Amino acid sequence: MSTTLGADVVGAAGQVLDDATVRAFVRDRLAGADLDGRNVCVVVPDATRSCPLPLLLGAVHETLTGRAAAVTVLVALGTHAAMSDARLRDHLGGPYPGFEVRNHEWWRPEELVSLGTIGADRVAELSGGRMREPVDVALNRAVVEHDVCLLVGPVFPHEVVGFSGGNKYLFPGVAGQEIIDFSHWLGALITSVDIIGTRGTTPVRALIDEAAALVPSRRLALCLVVQSGANTLHAASFGPPEAAWAACAEVSARTHVRYLDAPVRRVLSIVPAKYQDMWTGAKGFYKVEPVVADGGQVILYAPHITTFSETHPEIERIGYHCRDYFLGEWDAYRHHHWGVLAHSTHLRGAGTWSPEHGERPRVTVTLATGIPEPVVRAANLDYLDPAAVDLSAYAADPETLVVADAGEILYRLR
Repeated sequence: MSTTLGADVVGAAGQVLDDATVRAFVRDRLAGADLDGRNVCVVVPDATRSCPLPLLLGAVHETLTGRAAAVTVLVALGTHAAMSDARLRDHLGGPYPGFEVRNHEWWRPEELVSLGTIGADRVAELSGGRMREPVDVALNRAVVEHDVCLLVGPVFPHEVVGFSGGNKYLFPGVAGQEIIDFSHWLGALITSVDIIGTRGTTPVRALIDEAAALVPSRRLALCLVVQSGANTLHAASFGPPEAAWAACAEVSARTHVRYLDAPVRRVLSIVPAKYQDMWTGAKGFYKVEPVVADGGQVILYAPHITTFSETHPEIERIGYHCRDYFLGEWDAYRHHHWGVLAHSTHLRGAGTWSPEHGERPRVTVTLATGIPEPVVRAANLDYLDPAAVDLSAYAADPETLVVADAGEILYRLR
């Protein structure tokens, strides 16, 4: 174990930690924390994030049972669909006697509490002048009503904030929709391709950290660098969320990025089953957009996906457009949830728009999913019958990059 950037760290890029090492790290770090008699809220990711939660929560349960006065496990949905009891059991493991498990019910105003407002001038400062209006900072009341908040989750390259993890499990993880929309639209203004995999404190990370500073409970984080596709860990860090996140972001940058020498004409992203709608499955596009040549194509192969979004059906009416389209038609779209507009721009990718020439996307986005062809085309995307996709033929095509288990590893040009 070492101390890096103010956090305790075990593991490194290129290493794989065994379960006993991970369990001992969690137990030892929590044993040294001031948690006796405290009410602890443990915030964890939903099933769209790779993470060995049964191992981690088992160690948390073993260490906090008999010490903490009460423990609530809060699943950070953002604005994703709630997880059923059966899915929670599979995802979290357990049972964990004495622990209460809750979904973040972001759709219920009574479950949220306002922590205050970040003023317009401060927003302008944090966003580099891209936005200048106040934003209410609302958070799940479970975090506020506990003495300690322990954030548990992985760090990956991320299309909105640069690298996920840390305070992001609060905002947007268990936040109110206003600041979720606000932070995502800031990321969209920067654009996914420019912010994804950016090290250090991006404008969106700065906004999230500013909001987190308003949380009255003590914040700790157990951040993780997960071996993508295997659910084992390369590294873990523990400490204040900002320090623990920074330590793991450095490892993730050396672990979760693949570099190509030249752009490719086509990418076939095979979207795994953990992404159950295009709202989450779009990560198969975000992570490969940087390596696609101008005029190229990304095919998202996901026969299991049958809808754009389980919780945001308005995306079907709005469709998918580049950032400049929305900025050019802002009066027509500003009343929609900005998080929905952000998702739209992230999946459509880079492009231009003008009144004279209309919208000109940089690449073609093709869905080979269970979403019907008329619905896909009406949303301004291309369609391919998934039954017509020959994976072996694409793999043999020198102009095509086939990405299995897409959505976590970022592809970049050297």
